[in-house]
Amino acid sequence: MAPFTLKHRRERKIMSDDRDAGLDLTRDDEISGEVSDQVESEEAIAALFEDYLAGFNDFDPEQICDCFALPATIWQHDRGYVFHDEDELMENIEALLEALDKEGVSLSSFQVSASHISGITAMVSLDWQQENADGEAVFEFTCHYHMMFDGEAWSIVMIINE
Repeated sequence: MAPFTLKHRRERKIMSDDRDAGLDLTRDDEISGEVSDQVESEEAIAALFEDYLAGFNDFDPEQICDCFALPATIWQHDRGYVFHDEDELMENIEALLEALDKEGVSLSSFQVSASHISGITAMVSLDWQQENADGEAVFEFTCHYHMMFDGEAWSIVMIINE
């Protein structure tokens, strides 16, 4: 999986009193902590999507379901569906996997096209390709994922399919 490329920048407002006092505004300890948290978040989100992808390639609805926080929302075909519990979500995932199997999809892969992490939220866009056993593309599409960190783990809370 491609590494996440984050497009953000930090801005620090310098107060005139700070400048006059000759204070060191770099605060290396704070910045290195933020960078460390950012790297940890990126690694955890990458692991989440590795599990998500493995669920598709293994046709394992439980593994896919474990990547979500509930309630979860999935937008597709200009309609939003809210899944309030695991049973509702599992039913949807099982139907999706059955449809993929019927279409002959045997391998899914993706490339990260955009990502942004801010605090306990993240957004990641993935360009998916799903192939048949001959390696021919069956489906190519983009999904946008909104994630949340609950203090213990990152989870998908919303998907928008293009």
